[in-house]
Amino acid sequence: MKPLLNSWEELFMQNITLNVEGMSCNHCVKSVEGAIAGLGATGKVDLAAKKVEVTFDETKVTVEQIKEAIEDQGYDVV
Repeated sequence: MKPLLNSWEELFMQNITLNVEGMSCNHCVKSVEGAIAGLGATGKVDLAAKKVEVTFDETKVTVEQIKEAIEDQGYDVV
């Protein structure tokens, strides 16, 4: 029988999509993804759609911290 979760950590994993303005190039993608990774989360930027999909452990980081990390790179989370 296959376990429902691979680990207890998966129980607390959340996925969000943020709208981010000001991204225009691959450097922007790397900056945003790096800022998110610095929090222990993962981010995938869709440059054309101006969206960032973030997967994070809600026991270790908050949505507000993620937004702040992106804004600290010079982008606007709307």
